[in-house]
Amino acid sequence: MPEIQDFKPYVLVVGAGPSGLLLALLLARRNIPVQIIDLNKAVDKQPRATHYAPPAVYELHRAGILDEVRSRGFDPGRVMWRKLDGTPIAGIDGRLLKNDYDRMVCLPLNQLCEILLEKLSQEPKAVVSWGCKVTSIGQDEETAWVEIESLEGSRRMTASYIVGCDGANSQIRRSLFGDWEFPGKTWNKQIVATNTYYDFDKYGYDDANFIIDPEHWHMAARISKDGLWRVTYGELPGLSSDELRARLDKKFHSFLPGMPQLDEYRVVNFSPYKVHQRLAHKMRVGRFCLAADAAHLCNPFGGLGLTSGIVDVGGLYDCLAGVFEGKADDSILDKYDEIRRQKFNEIVNPISSSNIRRLFDQDPNRVLETDDFLKLCKEAEESPDLSRQLQRGVDALKHDFTQYYHS
Repeated sequence: MPEIQDFKPYVLVVGAGPSGLLLALLLARRNIPVQIIDLNKAVDKQPRATHYAPPAVYELHRAGILDEVRSRGFDPGRVMWRKLDGTPIAGIDGRLLKNDYDRMVCLPLNQLCEILLEKLSQEPKAVVSWGCKVTSIGQDEETAWVEIESLEGSRRMTASYIVGCDGANSQIRRSLFGDWEFPGKTWNKQIVATNTYYDFDKYGYDDANFIIDPEHWHMAARISKDGLWRVTYGELPGLSSDELRARLDKKFHSFLPGMPQLDEYRVVNFSPYKVHQRLAHKMRVGRFCLAADAAHLCNPFGGLGLTSGIVDVGGLYDCLAGVFEGKADDSILDKYDEIRRQKFNEIVNPISSSNIRRLFDQDPNRVLETDDFLKLCKEAEESPDLSRQLQRGVDALKHDFTQYYHS
């Protein structure tokens, strides 16, 4: 990795989360100089998304890290919707895609970031800088810049293009549109995500389980090979983090299979958060672009936030590479803005909204009569072709931006 003071990036990426690191690695391996900066001093280790659907796996493959991701993670099997007592309602069998190179894979995000950072450290066209706080931004016809504060003081960092991958509270988005300009809504639901060791296998649970119940709706999904599970559940709104933590043991006793006592499980991460459905006004403003959570947010049930963010990155990479190599003019970035926002409005927002409503807004005893998606899942249990079709439906998130290169 080159010395920072001698480095002149073509692309400056703000945010060293999974989307920013992946974009930087893709660009660096294309011999495009890239620098990534982050406010923090290390990657975030809080409970976050873990499952990468086929369109995201395709981008991990292009970055050259898929084999290592699969080695450290695992390929999840069946997804099942259940009643609170554990009774199966309908499911989808991911094992039907076992021969697809881009089948779903599961690995906690902090471990993905570790892989990306290690690979970036080997790239002569990449620099990673921690502890950099963006205070303002600007651009002209030739370049874009951010003013930053760090332990070394204040300075300006410039690049031909700057990409905001700095998450839900993106300073780049706020600087472009204003602190409170992020159209959409916040769900009137409190979510608590935990990483928990508990023997779900004893109760016949599948690799991912969505429990439909008006009070104790939740998800329990295996996230590692050593028995760690992500348990994410709905809670009462308006409680503090301490109050939510104090209620956790009672909640687990109420809804986990076997009604466990304190000594039967171990919680290693606890993270309350609000969930949103939001989309920025634009994902391209001149020489600034937005991607992933900096551009759009959705609730986590179904993993569309993580997958769509990674697909953003792959598309933006193709666009920036095309401009850098003279294969496209910068109007291709307007196509990026148009298509990625369209994908959110037509796919991510409606489907993810249905995913969370299904858990608390349906009668589990009648859901196979009222929910068209679960009707299809039930039918697909007897039809492998239909099941594969359902599982490959997420491929609609993809878009080939190289079609806009010059002929």
